[in-house]
Amino acid sequence: MIYSRHNIFSKIAGSENFFIVNLLHGSADILNSAEGKMVSDLLEGREIPGEFRESLTAQGYLADEREEELLYRSRYLDFTDERDEEEVQLFFVPNYSCNFACSYCYQDEYANPAQELTTGIIDAFFDYIRREFAGRKKYVTVFGGEPLLNSARQKALITYLIKRANEAGLELCFVTNGHSLEEYTSILKTASIREIQVTLDGTGPVHNMRRFLKGGGATFDKIVEGIDACLEQQLPVNLRMVIDRENIESLPDLAQFAIGKGWTGNALFKTQLGRNYELHHCQADAGKLFSRISLYESVYELVKKHPHIPEFYKPAYSVSKFIFENGRLPDPLFDACPACKTEWAFDYTGQIYSCTATVGKPGESLGTFYPAVTRRDELIGVWENRDVTNLSECSGCNLQLACGGGCGSVAKNASGTIGSTDCRPVKELLELGFSAYFDQKQQPDR
Repeated sequence: MIYSRHNIFSKIAGSENFFIVNLLHGSADILNSAEGKMVSDLLEGREIPGEFRESLTAQGYLADEREEELLYRSRYLDFTDERDEEEVQLFFVPNYSCNFACSYCYQDEYANPAQELTTGIIDAFFDYIRREFAGRKKYVTVFGGEPLLNSARQKALITYLIKRANEAGLELCFVTNGHSLEEYTSILKTASIREIQVTLDGTGPVHNMRRFLKGGGATFDKIVEGIDACLEQQLPVNLRMVIDRENIESLPDLAQFAIGKGWTGNALFKTQLGRNYELHHCQADAGKLFSRISLYESVYELVKKHPHIPEFYKPAYSVSKFIFENGRLPDPLFDACPACKTEWAFDYTGQIYSCTATVGKPGESLGTFYPAVTRRDELIGVWENRDVTNLSECSGCNLQLACGGGCGSVAKNASGTIGSTDCRPVKELLELGFSAYFDQKQQPDR
């Protein structure tokens, strides 16, 4: 028996205890300091007690190399089979225009084509997805730009898009800055809405310094009114906070604000944190940006000081929250990039893209659905085949089944090739997550 190459072993943050996780075998355990030392001894080639060795073997932490390789292949086939049956998220961009001038916008570098969305282009989109994704479960997310601009023409187009989605039996999501939500609730109520994603970057003063109207003007109060209107009309809201070093300290205040509004007690309300990072040209001042791990280190410390934050947002810390909430590990993640597999993006100019990170970006089009259907099949194939089995940097990495190779678009931005990795700090996140969700309930030694 060998020490499994898929073990993730480390000390829990702020504790004498350790954790060991193996996604291939579906095992996760907290070890006291004596047990952690025995695993360290094993890694350094020293003998350990037979009883403990048997325990490690039973959990898959010690495994037969050949049997583990066969299990890896089997779990990979299960993963690809399940992915082929997964629901597909189809993004549709009705425009790249926006009424905001956010300080960290990346789409402002894109040319906004003079072409405008028409009902004919909407028809072509629904005809294309009906043919190309026949038999697949799917839903449509309307993205931008800002899709809910407050004009009669835009309202008419969104109304028509909803009509076509209803005819196709498709649920819709909207990603919006939220400024015109209140004016759109009567229209949105006619759709089968899965969720409406809205962004607040803190309480009023902080948010208004980051997300303001073109030409100037506060937006916080208007967005809050829109969220209230949605919840009153039974429209699900996903509130997103985009975080960097400029607004991280506003997280406790925004959490308290949402709690005070009663949002967190509403089953139709959920939240997420978005890390502000350099995408394409924006945020050249890297000094205010967090890395993945530094963001969650900061959130971890804030939660310790402000224990009300988890009522608003519970950090995932890689697979830690999943284990805490489900009592088991998730299935191995052989691929973290949904592009051209369970995610596609389309825009009002008739272009097809791999995902939301590439949509509208010059040179990233994979074909067209309007006025004619075209496909760059060779490039599509590169996206489709990207997973940890095809990424050389993943082959010897013990974190691969929790990381999944990361985002293909971010990897391409960094290295110039889709076939590179966007590595995630899995071990460090688990160190925080086991501390946050488990270790405070453990005795230091058994």
